[in-house]
Amino acid sequence: MRATLRIATSVFRESVRDKVLYNLVLFAVLLMIASYLIGELSAGQDVKIIKDLGLGATSIFGLFIAIFIGIGLVSKEVERRSIYSLLAKPIHRYHVIVGKYLGLVLTLAVNVAVMATALYAVLAYTAWGVSPETARAWDAPALDPALVEAVGLIFLELTLVTAIALFFSTFSTPILSAALTAGFVISGHFSSDLRNFQSVVNSPVAAQLARGLYWVLPNLAQFDIKAEVVHGRTVPLSYVALAFSYTSLYVGALLVMSAFVFSRRNFK
Repeated sequence: MRATLRIATSVFRESVRDKVLYNLVLFAVLLMIASYLIGELSAGQDVKIIKDLGLGATSIFGLFIAIFIGIGLVSKEVERRSIYSLLAKPIHRYHVIVGKYLGLVLTLAVNVAVMATALYAVLAYTAWGVSPETARAWDAPALDPALVEAVGLIFLELTLVTAIALFFSTFSTPILSAALTAGFVISGHFSSDLRNFQSVVNSPVAAQLARGLYWVLPNLAQFDIKAEVVHGRTVPLSYVALAFSYTSLYVGALLVMSAFVFSRRNFK
């Protein structure tokens, strides 16, 4: 356990020192501030626009961090030959996998928290001085607590994408890992369409293959509740709890497979 925590801390420190990471977060924060200016041009829709763009920026830039740092968690160690000194220590290989995963998840948590704080700050500035009549016309309050649910589900999605990127990085090159992870992310947002694929094709084989992919691919669409939050529709906590359970099982399976592949890899 101590070895895992030391590796996680090392990954977190290395990620924090990465200038690319700061640039992505800064760009996301600037986009949230720009959304305020855009909202000023749309009377009565400013809060909706800020929420929509803010949550979208958090999701998109979080995905960039999860993919492009996640795929290098193992490959960087191999390229720098530091993997040999790491594996020479009295630790199991699964400690390396779990430690690196937890380190990046901690990095994502800090960055998502920064972006969420920036979003709330922009919303608070927008709501400051607004008349009660204008505020009552909004579908949801500017500082709606439901935003926390939306940000929480975005973070769950990022932890799942991180596990996917880490899995591919255990046996493929960074470029191939990025392509495969991006493919999983895109298909994961449209995986529900595979369930009814038999209604648009006449091939039973293709329909069965699509249904099989539906059960294998991650269902990432369930983490997107931006529309519900922006328009003030209630998202029950049971939905969030179910998404958390789904993420835990999927991430657990991916970490087990990653540890198995990594333990069989020959670095000589």
